[in-house]
Amino acid sequence: MPDPLAQLAEHGQSVWLDYISRDLVTSGELERLIRDEHITGMTSNPTIFQKAIGQGSDYDEQIRQLVRSGVDDPNDIFFALAISDIQRATDMLWPVFERTQGGDGFVSLEVAPYVAHDTNATIEMVASLWERVDRPNLMIKIPATVEGLPAIRSSVAAGRNINITLIFALTMYDRVIEQYISALEERHERGLSIDVHSVASFFVSRVDTVVDKLLQEKLAQDPGNPTLESLLGKAAIANAVLAYETFERRFGDERFQRLRSAGAHVQRPLWASTSAKNPNYRDVVYAEALIGPHTVDTMPPQTIEAFRDHGIVAGDTVNADYADAHRVMEQLAAAGIDMERVTQDLLDAGVKSFADSYNEMIRDVAIKVDHLFGGLSARQHFDLAASTSTVLDAIKSDAAHTVAARVWRRDPDLWKPGDAAHAAIIRNRLGWLDVTGAMRERVAELLALGAHVRESGWQDCVLLGMGGSSLCPEVLRASFGSAAGQPVLHVLDTTDPVAISRVTAAIDPARAGFIVASKSGKTLETLSHLAHFWEVMRAAGVAQPGDHFIAVTDPGTSLAATARERQFRNVFENPADIGGRYSALSFFGLVPAAVAGIDVEALLDRARDMRRSCSPGTPADLNCGLALGTTMGLLHAAGRDKVTILAPDRIAEFSLWAEQLIAESTGKEGKGIIPIGSEPLGDPTVYGDDRLFVALRIGDDAAFDGAVGALRRAGHPVVTLEMADLFDLGAEFFRWEFATAVAGASLRIDPFDEPNVQESKDNTGAVLARYEKDGALPDEPPTATTGVIRVYGGGSGSAADAVRAHLETARTGDYVALMAYVTPDADNETALQRLRVAIRDGRRVATTLGFGPRFLHSTGQLHKGGPNTGVYIQITADDAHDVPIPGRRFSFSVLKRAQAAGDLQSLRDHGRRVIRVHIAGDLSAGLETLTDAVATAAAAR
Repeated sequence: MPDPLAQLAEHGQSVWLDYISRDLVTSGELERLIRDEHITGMTSNPTIFQKAIGQGSDYDEQIRQLVRSGVDDPNDIFFALAISDIQRATDMLWPVFERTQGGDGFVSLEVAPYVAHDTNATIEMVASLWERVDRPNLMIKIPATVEGLPAIRSSVAAGRNINITLIFALTMYDRVIEQYISALEERHERGLSIDVHSVASFFVSRVDTVVDKLLQEKLAQDPGNPTLESLLGKAAIANAVLAYETFERRFGDERFQRLRSAGAHVQRPLWASTSAKNPNYRDVVYAEALIGPHTVDTMPPQTIEAFRDHGIVAGDTVNADYADAHRVMEQLAAAGIDMERVTQDLLDAGVKSFADSYNEMIRDVAIKVDHLFGGLSARQHFDLAASTSTVLDAIKSDAAHTVAARVWRRDPDLWKPGDAAHAAIIRNRLGWLDVTGAMRERVAELLALGAHVRESGWQDCVLLGMGGSSLCPEVLRASFGSAAGQPVLHVLDTTDPVAISRVTAAIDPARAGFIVASKSGKTLETLSHLAHFWEVMRAAGVAQPGDHFIAVTDPGTSLAATARERQFRNVFENPADIGGRYSALSFFGLVPAAVAGIDVEALLDRARDMRRSCSPGTPADLNCGLALGTTMGLLHAAGRDKVTILAPDRIAEFSLWAEQLIAESTGKEGKGIIPIGSEPLGDPTVYGDDRLFVALRIGDDAAFDGAVGALRRAGHPVVTLEMADLFDLGAEFFRWEFATAVAGASLRIDPFDEPNVQESKDNTGAVLARYEKDGALPDEPPTATTGVIRVYGGGSGSAADAVRAHLETARTGDYVALMAYVTPDADNETALQRLRVAIRDGRRVATTLGFGPRFLHSTGQLHKGGPNTGVYIQITADDAHDVPIPGRRFSFSVLKRAQAAGDLQSLRDHGRRVIRVHIAGDLSAGLETLTDAVATAAAAR
């Protein structure tokens, strides 16, 4: 089917874009419009810039730079911002300008509205803007006021391309043409080039807006008058058609032909305001009626899309029937419609409207200047001791800026130069860079979901997922809770039968919902959860269990098919080019947030602000993600490979999310940044020289601030990231994603694959297959036993001795990982944290703690693929009871034990230093015994 936009070009009409914004010219969207939508030029005006600058933070970083450089007048700041956009746009359209030999490829920038009635000021501003933009394919817009007419002639005579805007009246249009032709004649007489370009912007739909209102007033006095009714919606097109008749007459006469033979260009009519304002009119009615040679139609994005979708190109419509246009104008005059008055009022209103927009924009800029220095880049602090100057210089360097640009270009060689296999993976894993925009378009849908579950009476909602599908929801659940009236959010990312039983007992199936989240759609744990809770719903007599389930997965997965087959309430298919650990700001994070009543739009707004901070055009030292990533990479190279994430209680779970992101992204090929999450803060003396601390600060927390301050004073490198409120979590998700990608580049690894995760899964599958065949899990004799504690794979003697001997293998710069396949509850976490602190304080090594199998989808990749600097202690325990998995020949307890066995085997296969400690009796007492043994050994050192 022919493309209507392409057909316009065949009839001599160019399509220009009536819109501009920083995001448009930096995101690649303008390049796409030029390439795919036949856009050959652009126009801008104060209203467009007011919307672009006044909404969001696209311009904040440049405003900061301008203010810092001494530019503090809001008017000067605005034109600096606008010129930056115009220059980018003209550069992108330069190939069009060259291809059409100057026929197209122009971008228009308007003089300030406050000079609209000042001829000399207009001339001066045109000259200034022309010089500052310094692009041959620029057009300066001058309003078609009486005072503007001499400025038009003067500017064209000076060789500047001019777009005359706000033309409504035919008489004014004729005067505008006269100024242009006279200026060309002046140049020609002086022996100057007349290769000057101009368009005359004739405004269309606003005429109908005014005239239709006048006609309706007359119809109120004379209801049903057929002539009046027939004139509704006709004035604007007739006015424009007669303008084109004027164009053909003035540029077809002998006077202009002499100029044309000397190289002059016609002043093309540009149809502006061609989007229908009246919803009763066809949305592309004006665009369809004004097609003809040597014309331009400047359309806003929505009109371009509408015309591409259903516009009809019925030949040269603009010059098809001049007689009918004259008839319409005569009938309007006969009806008492004074078109001279109408068009003058429209001109006055247009100048005022642009002036109002300009003033509002200047106000917005002033407010931004007043507040911006409490912004994102000002809320990050790098106190890196001896490394401070080195790191800050590196962050500011051109090389760092290039890294950011290459991330946005999706250049796989940034991470794995010349590696075709990795290039394919990388190119398909960078969707997180743009997902905030895609998700903002789905906010209404997410809000509707939240309202729907509330109205449905859900009291609880259980998120069933692992790794990247669960950790962001866990952060949001723990930080925000649920809004009033929204279901309580539970996150189930374990195969522990006790934990599953507790969640099952805590909910009323009839008033509960479930979010089944799996990127691949085949995550064993998640599908087992689904089987369990589906059966729970059926057993409870829930008539339509599918109404209680929501799926979040990639397009085309088996989970998506199952969800549709079972008639789930919703199936959210996430963009496939986003890896699980980078999916926080996609449906995987936002669907649970919406169900809990968390303001997803606010989260996305903060994420968008951070995204802009990380954009390729942002100076490197103001690029928040680049700064953090560069710091992590440089300090890793200096031996500080333990990035310790410190988060106050309000956002404590964030460290677990960041831990997964960093570990799974960088822990491979024998390299890796070791993230330390949720480790209790200690005295500065217990930390080695292998740490970089990153502290997130939110609100006043004297104890937390004091502890972080003590680290700083002791000479430990500390990065502090200040959050304004909880919604800044959206910004932090993006910051850390970008930073991790940047840090991955410094390690020369692919931060988007997970080459070793599958090993444990395969081992688990083998263990389960053996269990299904033999009815038993593999076993081995303990190497040490004391009471209820048995140690496997360590030294002989007492269990305590075996654990102590294992810890003795930890060298300076190593870390100890506790991998606990036990019920993930508060009591067990407290006991494990005591053990962890005893190890850290006693041996002065970094520690990690993960509940299995959760950590397999997090630090598990680092354990197998990262540097061999880990000392691993797997902790298992007897389950108090078991829970069957419907449709499986094994239970949740068997699955958990198989996962532990599979992971243990994988660690051994990689030659890691690992033991398994099994507590057969009282878990709490067993953990206390281990802690005492570690503490006693430390005291004896």
